Amino acid sequence: LQLNDAGRLLLPKALDAIARVTDIEHMAGSDAAMIGPLRIGASLTIGNYMMPGLIGSFMKSHPGARLTLEVGNTRHVIESIRQFQVDLGFIEGFCHEPEVEVLPWGQDELVIFAAPGHPLASRQHLDEADLAEADWILREPGSGTREVFDNAVLGRVPHIRQLLEFSHTEAIKQAVASGIGIGCASRRSLEDAFQTGSVVPLATPFLDLKRELYVLIHRQKFRTQGLELFLKHCQSA
Repeated sequence: LQLNDAGRLLLPKALDAIARVTDIEHMAGSDAAMIGPLRIGASLTIGNYMMPGLIGSFMKSHPGARLTLEVGNTRHVIESIRQFQVDLGFIEGFCHEPEVEVLPWGQDELVIFAAPGHPLASRQHLDEADLAEADWILREPGSGTREVFDNAVLGRVPHIRQLLEFSHTEAIKQAVASGIGIGCASRRSLEDAFQTGSVVPLATPFLDLKRELYVLIHRQKFRTQGLELFLKHCQSA
């Protein structure tokens, strides 16, 4: 079964009414139950490397909180917000959906990296021609990492040789570490690999690989007390 046009108009109002009633119940209950259930959606870098720590510190301060985390690429998180499947979304890419409110949250940086034995790893200076001649292992279209990569690199290097495409950063790291190509991922996700020396960063000062991190919330979503508390916790962190 799928919602028709009338159902799609009714859904946010029904969810709003249920959220308000649930919030009243939690406010009337014990302090431990005031948070209520929260569903969080996060793109892969945030979901795997940032959100677990934020959820853990939040639950220490609010032991009665019940949070669930759903991790997917940026496109998946945006669609989950649109369909009211999650209460808050955290993404690394861009969102242009008019019904979704987008709040700046933080900054991140992508890094181009290779195995220590890769020919480019020993080069002091790289240029666009070096990137054009390399074999690439990239994230899939629809991910925030791929969107930033396309905007930054394809503007300077119109044609690249894509060897493989993976939907997870860990798979890209392992493939790059084997020496078959170079990759691009968040610096946060590569810190351990840089420390162990399985991969090394490549100097690309001619590329702007910085990106913004955003919080998403549906404009028709009722903001419960628990949602506001978790949002403030993430913004202060």
